[in-house]
Amino acid sequence: MISLTALDGIPEVVPGDDLAALIVAALAAADIGLTDDDVLVVTQKVVSKAEGRVVELTSVTPREEARAWAAKWGKDARQVELVLQESVEVLRMARGGLIISRTRTGLVCANAGVDMSNVGGGAEAATLLPVDPDASARALRAGLRERTGAAPGIVISDSFGRPWRNGIVNVAIGCAGLEPLVDLRGTPDADGRVMSATVIAVADELASAADLAGGKVARRPVVLVRGWERGAREAAAGDGQGDGPGAAALVMDRALDLFP
Repeated sequence: MISLTALDGIPEVVPGDDLAALIVAALAAADIGLTDDDVLVVTQKVVSKAEGRVVELTSVTPREEARAWAAKWGKDARQVELVLQESVEVLRMARGGLIISRTRTGLVCANAGVDMSNVGGGAEAATLLPVDPDASARALRAGLRERTGAAPGIVISDSFGRPWRNGIVNVAIGCAGLEPLVDLRGTPDADGRVMSATVIAVADELASAADLAGGKVARRPVVLVRGWERGAREAAAGDGQGDGPGAAALVMDRALDLFP
């Protein structure tokens, strides 16, 4: 059995907050002890806030391209400017003002992850993605190990749309302490046939599952996943910490992109 427990009691996160300490306090309040076999799924929003990746729109001066695109679609030119700043490549500027772009870490997503929802504080502000989500996951895992003696797996999740599918799902943009992919190629299926193409994105599946418990507006940004077999998570780390390759392993090599 796999259980999902959304943690209550985590306050509004602000830049400079010690996210590991806030999580430990929430676990203690719920009388939950952390183990090495657990996984904590943490929303990108609170990670970005703690790391100071919050921008007041009053500080943003949009370029002409941003002003023109915003005027065409009724968008805030300052938000468009942030999207352009966070993009290394704009792939599509679509109807309705949506911008599909590639970020510095290789993620292809809407508006380069720039988001004005659930920012908190009441001011006009936007959150940006963490500079290095895998590094954020490793740091959070180290902080939890220091405070509790346990080193759970960490998944940093964010909402993504999907080509040819309506609706959004949560995916892993950063992770540590687990293998983000389980490669079943070369192993037999239930009928004994050898699989040749099956690679499971388990970090994404954990992120989506956790969102069912945490929700989008319930202010429960951390979900404890218990009962999932993390397998040989230590083997691929190479750094003695068992952090693994991170969610970078989930980003497809551009040479393999069927729809460039």
